[in-house]
Amino acid sequence: MSHSFKEFSSSVLSLHRYIKRSIAIVNDIGLCVLCTWLAFVLRLEELILFKDFNFYTALISIIIAIPIFWSFGLYKVIFRYTGLSIILNILAALFVYGLMYFLIIGVYGISSYTPYYANVPRSIGIIQPMILFIAIISTRLLVKYSLIYNDNNKSFRKKNVLIYGAGEAGRQLFVSLENNLDFKVIGFLDDNKSLNGRILLGKTIYSTSNLEKLLRNKNVSIVLLALPTISRNKRNKIIEKLNKFKLIVKTLPSISEIVDGKIKISDIKDLNIDDLLNREQVEPDINLLNQNINSKTILIIGAGGSIGSELSRQISRLNPHKLILLELNEFSLYKIYEELLSYNKDFKIIPLLVNAQDQAKLERIFETFKVNTIYHAAAYKHVPLVEENICEGIKNNVNSTLAITKASINKQVTNLVLISSDKAVRPTNIMGASKRLSELCMQGIYNKTKNIKTNFSIVRFGNVLESSGSVIPKFKSQINKGGPVTLTHKDVTRYFMTIVEAAQLVIQAGAMGKHSEVFVLDMGKSIKIKSLIHRMIILSGLTVKDSKNLNGDIEIKITGLRPGEKLYEELLIGNNPQKTIHPKIQKTSDPFIPFDQLEKELDNLNRLLTENKVKEIKIILEKLKLYKSNSKIADHIYLENLLDEKYDKVQSIDKMSNNVIKIIK
Repeated sequence: MSHSFKEFSSSVLSLHRYIKRSIAIVNDIGLCVLCTWLAFVLRLEELILFKDFNFYTALISIIIAIPIFWSFGLYKVIFRYTGLSIILNILAALFVYGLMYFLIIGVYGISSYTPYYANVPRSIGIIQPMILFIAIISTRLLVKYSLIYNDNNKSFRKKNVLIYGAGEAGRQLFVSLENNLDFKVIGFLDDNKSLNGRILLGKTIYSTSNLEKLLRNKNVSIVLLALPTISRNKRNKIIEKLNKFKLIVKTLPSISEIVDGKIKISDIKDLNIDDLLNREQVEPDINLLNQNINSKTILIIGAGGSIGSELSRQISRLNPHKLILLELNEFSLYKIYEELLSYNKDFKIIPLLVNAQDQAKLERIFETFKVNTIYHAAAYKHVPLVEENICEGIKNNVNSTLAITKASINKQVTNLVLISSDKAVRPTNIMGASKRLSELCMQGIYNKTKNIKTNFSIVRFGNVLESSGSVIPKFKSQINKGGPVTLTHKDVTRYFMTIVEAAQLVIQAGAMGKHSEVFVLDMGKSIKIKSLIHRMIILSGLTVKDSKNLNGDIEIKITGLRPGEKLYEELLIGNNPQKTIHPKIQKTSDPFIPFDQLEKELDNLNRLLTENKVKEIKIILEKLKLYKSNSKIADHIYLENLLDEKYDKVQSIDKMSNNVIKIIK
């Protein structure tokens, strides 16, 4: 019997939605007839046959009910996922129905065509809607708790969770999870002692003072943080408190994500690593954000990249006159273009597929669209990949900056912002050297050019958490797969910032820049990557496997530093940072090379790039004191050519040896 019902349930759930909707309408038609008959039975206090009651009253009920139920959306609701809100919806629909039915039956009255009754009792107009309300509610709940037998049969797999935060966000989260098949909310946690012990939406609000006993008694494995508005400092304290227990911690989106419409209140996600940063997010200066953007034509070069995409999102909300997205990668451009259009289809966005090294094309674009402000975010930034593709990395990063800088001056663009990296400070890798050389190109050109009308600025910051080159997604994936998590060195440290902060810094620095100054953000203390991995593992409800805990879940495996990788990064070349009008942004005027001297080296460099002379390229970079390599050459083309040369030499030696042997013989 149980198996048969399970099969019947599955077959009904697999029906097309139009068929299920038709079944619901037929069901309600039948209920209108049945409830009208029951109303007569109750009113007359005797059991009458179907053929003996007035069917016109049932027909009137059907004609009124079905259109009203349709207009109130009762046939669009997915029954098995409905909550208490459906009762209010049905109540509203039945109120309108009952009013109309009473006016026809109770006020005007109708004549009977059956011999048994001369008239329909007017009280039928009141009794029938009341019975129909109960019947409609009962059938909906029957569907909810019976038809979904398959889903309910899985309820034993639900994970017990506590919602941390009994405020508005916590209440909304509980309602959103009411029919969730993965989570079973057993209560709330809150630090507010006045709320402890009280009941919210039928669930107890527990104190956080005795968590260990509560988690054990309630068999809780997950805590959901419903605290979208608290400061990062408070969030860190809560996370540290939860770290003591073997728990999976998930979080609600930030309030800004909810307001922007990116994410709904019910979109629970894994705890972002930016929630663990040991500093508050830097608040932007609204005036600086608007200064070079509001009512102006903005061009973002490299708009499809991580930073370029976030710049595009934020700038689109600052009311520019026009936003131009320039990108070489077709798919990346399409993706950000479609995303921005979904926010506002009336906003003027221009997507351009262009190579940023093409100066002539850039000048044509700047002039055609009367560009006011440019953000140069186009670069190859993944250290190991650039180390393995040296020539293309330098060409893309350096030559694009040269072309954009010269084109901006020639067409008198008002503002140009170069996005650099902390890896440009005393670099040990090609990526960092190329970014430092890009900085020198801009600084050199600025100081050489007379009567320049373009404001130059350079923005330098650390690792961006959500960027395409970030290791955080890799760590998460390795943890989800059961490990090991790979780390290049146990002492590696890095500065981290969110992608939102990075984009805001770029915009604000662009508003302050005039003379190719370098702007850096006060990023607090650098973070030890090994400690960060520890926290990620613990907040996934797992333990670290090491010499102190051989039975742990996830091992951290040290793989060794990659070519060009540093143990730690810096943000300043000199020791003379100056304050700006923004309390968290500093600027520095780093030493530069006169462009007349630099230009000769750039000509040599371009010749060597064309010929793929990797060894000589590294010598030039070291000669300019831009770079101090800490590894052997890893460029694939160079290494392959080296193998070919060695093979040719061996072949030549073998040939000579054979000739000598022949002569001797």
